Amino acid sequence: MALALVVGCGAGLGAIAFRWLIQTFTRLLSGHADYSAAGHAAHPGLPWLGPWFVVLAPVVGGLLYGPLVQRFAKEARGHGVPEVMYAVAHRGGRIAPQVAVVKALASALCMGSGGSVGREGPIVQIGSALGSTVGGLLRMPEDRRRLLVACGAAGGIAATFNAPLAGVFFAMELILRDFAVESFGAVVLSSVTASVIGRAVLGDEAFLTLPAFHVAHPAQYLLFALLGVVAGAVGVVFTRVLYVIEDACDWAWRGPEWLRPAVGGVLLGGLLLVLPQMYGVGYPVLENAIEGRYAVGLLLLLLVGKVVATSLTIGIGGSGGVFAPSLFLGAMAGTAFGATAHQLLPGSAGAVGAYGLVGMGAAFAGSARAPITAVIVLFELTGEYSIILPMMLAIVLATLTSRLLSRDTIYTLKLRRRGIDLDSARLGSSLAGASVRDVMEELPTALSGDLPLEDATDVIARSGHGILPVTGWNGRYAGVVTARAVAEALTEPDPALDPHATPRVVADLAERPPEVTAGMPLSEALHTLVTADGAGLPVLDGDTGEPVGWLTHQTVLSALHAPAHPAGKP
Repeated sequence: MALALVVGCGAGLGAIAFRWLIQTFTRLLSGHADYSAAGHAAHPGLPWLGPWFVVLAPVVGGLLYGPLVQRFAKEARGHGVPEVMYAVAHRGGRIAPQVAVVKALASALCMGSGGSVGREGPIVQIGSALGSTVGGLLRMPEDRRRLLVACGAAGGIAATFNAPLAGVFFAMELILRDFAVESFGAVVLSSVTASVIGRAVLGDEAFLTLPAFHVAHPAQYLLFALLGVVAGAVGVVFTRVLYVIEDACDWAWRGPEWLRPAVGGVLLGGLLLVLPQMYGVGYPVLENAIEGRYAVGLLLLLLVGKVVATSLTIGIGGSGGVFAPSLFLGAMAGTAFGATAHQLLPGSAGAVGAYGLVGMGAAFAGSARAPITAVIVLFELTGEYSIILPMMLAIVLATLTSRLLSRDTIYTLKLRRRGIDLDSARLGSSLAGASVRDVMEELPTALSGDLPLEDATDVIARSGHGILPVTGWNGRYAGVVTARAVAEALTEPDPALDPHATPRVVADLAERPPEVTAGMPLSEALHTLVTADGAGLPVLDGDTGEPVGWLTHQTVLSALHAPAHPAGKP
């Protein structure tokens, strides 16, 4: 918990520094605080170029961050979250320390020069690298290091978006993929700490300022349900197009990787010249859409433009997140849906902006398949409880639609394309359907309860188990005895010195371990085996309570190995 506090402080300070870098590079390379809201304005420092400077801005940015990423941290390329998920699932939470610095500079340069990506991926990777570094310096076990990585991710999200709850659930649902109580407490502490620091410097305003909406007619729930399906499909399409364009860029590029962002920046600059609303994150454009300032045709054009711009930015080697783009797509799709519904059903459709707001969460749920995070993010944006029911309805339907249309999310697909399956790290999937009866060994010879301890030492040593079952005077199962218990008993003062003491026998040390029955699921028995003393446990018959087999760590490992290497195959 103390380290979670430290990581939260670091993530909060890192988020402040990262946002400052984005603002600095945006003003330097575009001449505006947010060029997406400036139309086709010229750069104040380069007025003779007019709006054409946006063709050069991505090229200049690419020349700066391309060599930086290629030389110091190649994992800083792209949207970042899949790399953190992989580090947690397969690398014990190990992330190179330099990733935090390189990711911050590269992403800030990319967004400042027009890259149509978001802040979420970079800040997750920055905070996670910080948590991993702290765990590495203190030589923490892998489970604690993974937890510190999640604490860094939660703190980064909480501070940069002023959304502490969203930070917590993003880390638990997407990074750890687990909701254990102990993990939850540490992640919450880190998120709260980062939020306090972020609010002290950046203010207490949400990262988006949206109007309040409410549901005025029950029939609107049917429209919100339909919007959930549409927005979920939009999220899946975004995922597919992103990797199709990335593959196309990989196929077309034959030069050095460090030069790829600069050369590809020409294409991105051409797109920005046509649609300057795609410059950077584009939150002002999103807000204008929800407030109803755009016609349906422009909304659909901006939707398609954002899909292409974000995919192209990632494809040419840019660095930035896909969280903000998915919100942008949902806002455009939702507002266009709401405007159309309002024209068809003017009396019952309700406010157009409400559909844009709900569409934001639904599109994110469709692409990332993180419904809890999507609900929390939208609730923190608005603070309006009245919109929570249609929001939950649409987000759940978007998640189900995404699951029907695609096996992977926008994050896991990147890893699967590399041959990495995050679920392979989970024992439950490998042990699913197996019972103890399927893998148990033959029961070793039991020790008689009246056997002297001195004689028992030789028997246990020859068995190779370190633990053996014990039978009582009636021949029935009486428990087990471990080599450790026998050794400790023999080092005590000799009972012969006490004329009233009786000779020590195995029955004196026999104890009943946690029960493992033959019909028990192997995944459940594994927990019992790990927490028990010794190298094995007797397997009991469910009816008689007598041992019928033996379960060891080796048998469980063999069960895990068998699905990947069937008998008779190399």
